[in-house]
Amino acid sequence: MRKQIAAANWKMNLTIQQAETLVSDLLSASFDLNQEREVVFAVPFPYLVSIQNIIAGKEHVSVAAQNCYNKLSGAYTGEVSAEMLKSIGVPYVIIGHSERREYFNETNAVLAEKVSICFEYGLKPIFCCGEALSIREAGTQNSHVENQLKESLFHLTEEHLTGFVIAYEPIWAIGTGKTATSEQAQEMHAHIRKVLATQYSEALANSISILYGGSVKAANAKEIFGQPDVDGGLVGGSSLIATEFSVIINSLK
Repeated sequence: MRKQIAAANWKMNLTIQQAETLVSDLLSASFDLNQEREVVFAVPFPYLVSIQNIIAGKEHVSVAAQNCYNKLSGAYTGEVSAEMLKSIGVPYVIIGHSERREYFNETNAVLAEKVSICFEYGLKPIFCCGEALSIREAGTQNSHVENQLKESLFHLTEEHLTGFVIAYEPIWAIGTGKTATSEQAQEMHAHIRKVLATQYSEALANSISILYGGSVKAANAKEIFGQPDVDGGLVGGSSLIATEFSVIINSLK
């Protein structure tokens, strides 16, 4: 079975006091986590060490950075490198979130550089892909997402991609209250897996966790996660509410 992951993307939210309370509340809840069911907290850079300390000793719970820079080091004021993240023990990094693509003009080529640097320092990318509403309405979402994968990932070897995590984000469903139907989510997740199988192998494609990200809530998580090619979620707003995210975690296969 592929690893099932409930990943919380806090984005630019919460004070450190609120963040610590949220994680403590969640850790006090009852979850059946194991090698195949994991929780990841993608927290703002200033909170990474603090949250790591809170979850220390808690099995199958990890932190993620929400981004890293595409250069190794240097005069890049305000940026955070993969080496810095590695030095504080961060295992995961979100790469290519739709907000980074839209607001910070991150291209597929830049994301290819980021992914390569992550592997150089032993970090595990959670690579985001997905289409805007105009692309979905034009019916070209499959080719659009395929191109994102091709231009950002296909320079990697199969060995690099073993254990990789991809998050499919229908951009039109992020923070809008709209959600792709479970059938739409399954269709795209299956397409992503087919693209990977064609480029690499069936075995690799079937080993990669593909998360759904787009207005996941306690009310719809079980149905979405129940699709055969959906391996959990990258959750935004609902991950900021302990009672909501608890239900989402327990909705994993």
